[in-house]
Amino acid sequence: MSWLDRVRNALPFTAKRDTADNLWHKCRQCQQMVFVKEWEDNLNVCPRCDHHDRIGAKERFAQLFDRGLHEILPAPAAPEDPLKFRDTKKYVDRIKAARASTGDRDAYQNGFGRIDGRPVVVGVQDFAFMGGSMGVAVGEAFVAGVEEAIKRGCPYVAVTAAGGARMQEGTLSLMQMPRATVALARLRRAGLPYIVLLTDPTTGGVTASYAMLGDVQISEPRALIGFAGQRVIENTIREKLPEGFQRAEYLLDHGMIDMVVHRKDLPATLGRLIAYLAPEKAA
Repeated sequence: MSWLDRVRNALPFTAKRDTADNLWHKCRQCQQMVFVKEWEDNLNVCPRCDHHDRIGAKERFAQLFDRGLHEILPAPAAPEDPLKFRDTKKYVDRIKAARASTGDRDAYQNGFGRIDGRPVVVGVQDFAFMGGSMGVAVGEAFVAGVEEAIKRGCPYVAVTAAGGARMQEGTLSLMQMPRATVALARLRRAGLPYIVLLTDPTTGGVTASYAMLGDVQISEPRALIGFAGQRVIENTIREKLPEGFQRAEYLLDHGMIDMVVHRKDLPATLGRLIAYLAPEKAA
């Protein structure tokens, strides 16, 4: 850095220049560069190829709830390293790194607000937090969200995004699958609807449990949805799988999900579904 640059940067009234890092976003699908402002205004969807990028709970709540208004529900306490697990790193260090990068306590958050004027509890899974993996904390948060919906007498919407169970918690992570199933049985006994929004990617134990138990299954376009990976399946059955296998549109054509909805249309679609499934809950 030259002496002129050092002097200029030290001046308090000199505005810092925008850089490529905060001006542009590179689409992971078409590799085109898009202005960050244009990308954000388009709900984190590429305006060139319509690729739906992954987003976290903060953005999802802002997009789904009326005017973005919502109440974040407290996350229940959960053991952070029940098995004292270590691979190339300590599990506690991986959690600390994920919290530092995302600003969240774990991969699942619940919020309460209104969609199209109707009360609803929404749970969002964030793939950015250790691949959205399902551990004890995620299971506790999911069950807490269902119980809050029962308490408030409103529908529960789960927005899934996960690579599966969290390997660092072993069998404890797998136990969250039946726990979630039992919680949903209580929700149904209360006569309340459960709607699932599948986002990219939803795989593994999450797909094998609460992600596929909705009264209505919605997906964003081109979302990857499945249990085992395509390569694992091909190596097991020794056959080439069809084009687009495990993508939302393929699953829709084969009856695995009910609809594929563009992100901009999700609030209106959820509002209609809630009106049909819980009409007495209108504001």
